[in-house]
Amino acid sequence: MRKLLKGLHKFQSSYFPANQEVFEQLADGQKPRVLFITCSDSRIVPHLITQSGVGDLFIIRNAGNLVPPFGSANGGEGAAIEYAIHALGIEQVIICGHSNCGAMKGLLKLEKLRTEMPLVYEWLQHAESTRRLIHENYGDLKGDELLAMTMAENVVTQIENLKTYPVVRSKLHQNKMAIYGWIYDIETGEVLSYNPVTDEFDVPQTILSDAPHENYVTTSAPPIPETETDQTARRNLGDLPAWLPYFQAERIYRGSAN
Repeated sequence: MRKLLKGLHKFQSSYFPANQEVFEQLADGQKPRVLFITCSDSRIVPHLITQSGVGDLFIIRNAGNLVPPFGSANGGEGAAIEYAIHALGIEQVIICGHSNCGAMKGLLKLEKLRTEMPLVYEWLQHAESTRRLIHENYGDLKGDELLAMTMAENVVTQIENLKTYPVVRSKLHQNKMAIYGWIYDIETGEVLSYNPVTDEFDVPQTILSDAPHENYVTTSAPPIPETETDQTARRNLGDLPAWLPYFQAERIYRGSAN
């Protein structure tokens, strides 16, 4: 607690005054551009990974970065998703899994949790599609390989679960939403993005540079006109496709560019 209080004092005495104008603007309301769904794991810090600022990300966190299918639960995840997309107008969603995930370890030994952690057991029922897929298709994998495959398949499963929400399906039908699946490696800092064409996870910049937009996201958002400043800044980011708005490339992908 002493460490947290020291951090609070530093925030109030130095960081906040230096960024007071930003906070004053945010006091009137939020306009995040990305819904970031990830694990509650303390090692996952979305703003740090993406190097984004206050107000850039609307974040949902839970054990295993799960998205319960629509109608299967009355928890906060569904309400937060609905609010983010309908009320805040967010059109970009990232579902981010990570290496060495405790929830995925528990999913592989689900019955053991029934008596030891019954609430965790009940929660992980929302990942039953992942558990069954792994059990019936990856019986040859063991140890770290099995855990890594479980985590990756779970990200893909949660993308499909997200599509069951009426507010999401409506945006997809209007071609106004993009859904991305990410894997974050804690040890290396590497981020990989799901490529639905190859059914593999690739470096985000490689996917964006080598292929048309419609091949690599769930659907596309309408292009946003760029200013001359944006166009100049885009050139500094390297060879990015013309369809990708500069603010999105700079905000979402700069954390993986180093």
